[in-house]
Amino acid sequence: MKITLNRVNDNFHFELKNERGHIVNVDSRPEFGGDDKGPSPMELVLMGVAGCSAIDMISILKKQRQEITSFKAEVEGERVQVGDAKPFKDITVVFFLEGPINEEKAARAAQLSFEKYCSVSKTLEPTATIHYKVVLNNKPL
Repeated sequence: MKITLNRVNDNFHFELKNERGHIVNVDSRPEFGGDDKGPSPMELVLMGVAGCSAIDMISILKKQRQEITSFKAEVEGERVQVGDAKPFKDITVVFFLEGPINEEKAARAAQLSFEKYCSVSKTLEPTATIHYKVVLNNKPL
């Protein structure tokens, strides 16, 4: 896996590209000297958690022939000062699923994602505690 980064402006706007040509813009917020032309690197980490676990859950539920009519997630991260850095300490992911989905299968898909499959959350495990919740058809599980 390889990513290339190119600086776009004189501040902190960067264009990152993977080997398949997909592009993501990264920047910093104006209060930190950026121009807000894209998410920050730490926001990308939270996006990675959301995307990775979503892929896992949908894959698991599809294999179980569950019909997903809507799938959304919200991810929040709490950071802590460690020297000059501010890594994530706690991350909370809430999944919102809709459709004729078995409750136990939805809950188990989330559990399998975070305990077994999601490489992004597994990468963060040594430094951050990840919590997750599933809301199925507006009912928290």
